[in-house]
Amino acid sequence: MTDLWAGVMVRYAQGGAAIGWGAASVRREDHQVDGVTSESGLQLRRRLVRSDLRAVSEARAALRDLLRRWGRTGSSDVAELLTSELVTNALVHTDRDAVLTATVGPRRLRVEVRDFVGRRPRVRTPAAGDATHGRGLMLVQSLADAWGVRAHGVGKAVWFELDADSF
Repeated sequence: MTDLWAGVMVRYAQGGAAIGWGAASVRREDHQVDGVTSESGLQLRRRLVRSDLRAVSEARAALRDLLRRWGRTGSSDVAELLTSELVTNALVHTDRDAVLTATVGPRRLRVEVRDFVGRRPRVRTPAAGDATHGRGLMLVQSLADAWGVRAHGVGKAVWFELDADSF
């Protein structure tokens, strides 16, 4: 396994106070990721610190960089939007850290956000007059080529896939 440093700095915090900075990595791996064979194996993995919503914009930027390295110079808007929704849900609804993993291959992008709370998310219809809540999974369901929730021993992973021709 070879690490390729993406040059993206990640702020690590504890209880709202910064405790340091670290580099996020993009790496090539020769293995299967949750049933999706990643032939090119380019992958982004990032720790998301609970309640730090700055992680949402940082995740979008890191995903843009991953897609650029993948050679997809087209629009990344849908991928960024769906990633933002999964990251926001994990940070807002669990009050725990989470892990973002994005893997690209010749045919698809797969983004997964793993948290450490077993409660399964559900697609909701937004309440009338609620301009900011209840749309995340509805967007994922509508825009992704595939999506789902996978249970872990502790917690779950919510994931989506976009076909390469979406870019």
